[in-house]
Amino acid sequence: MHRENTVTYNYLEDFINKIRSKGRYSFTWSEAKNQFDISDKALNQALYRLKTKKMIAQIRKGFYAIITPEYSNRGMIPVNLFVDDLMKSLNKRYYVGLLSAAALHGASHQQPMEYFIVTEKPALRNIKNKKLKINFFVKKQWSDEDIIQKKTDAGYINVSTPELTALDLFYYMDSFGINRIVTIIQELMEEIKISTLTKTAKNYPQVSAIQRLGFLLDKELHNEKLAEPLLKIVTERKHQLVPLALNKTKEGVVDDKWKVIQNIQIESDL
Repeated sequence: MHRENTVTYNYLEDFINKIRSKGRYSFTWSEAKNQFDISDKALNQALYRLKTKKMIAQIRKGFYAIITPEYSNRGMIPVNLFVDDLMKSLNKRYYVGLLSAAALHGASHQQPMEYFIVTEKPALRNIKNKKLKINFFVKKQWSDEDIIQKKTDAGYINVSTPELTALDLFYYMDSFGINRIVTIIQELMEEIKISTLTKTAKNYPQVSAIQRLGFLLDKELHNEKLAEPLLKIVTERKHQLVPLALNKTKEGVVDDKWKVIQNIQIESDL
């Protein structure tokens, strides 16, 4: 091996150990490049060697996760350990949402193998390989009040509250299907607070998501306490008749209270 490559490889191992000693699990190509006075080619070759030894994994161009010994068999670390660094490197606001947020709030019945992040425009391409699947969803705006910080071994990550998570599941429901959503809402119900749900729903732009969630809480899960404030919000806002499930027939029993067409028979997995 060329001496420059050997030196770079050894230094890079030290560099990675240094990053880990600071509690981080990831780094960027630029960070590594700034550490060493070497050619791009030598750095890329050294990174490639570390990848083949399963010491690092490339998440996307220019961003690497450090594979610690306990995850070496899997060849990938949990996304929670690098998501904040990833989004900072892209200079994007974000929150961990949907099924990933639901799992963090205790809805573990359907632990997703994939990861869900909500971020701002322009849209990011999903990350998909043998070890990893990260789905990026785009949203124009959200309130920081609806985001909480969850502690991980690498620091903190932004996560949607149970209330925002519930509404988002209906906003992006074409990605999940109604039965899966019902199961998750059932598990999330204990975590949802009336006051927070009311506040979040008041500022939520998609009234159809509020209608569907309200209908589900009221008619299927029989939780009138949570449904009541949502009905008040729906009646105060301009709304129209919406089907409960997308990609199905628009025919079904119309619920006049929520202006929802029940066009599917709901079956929870619980």
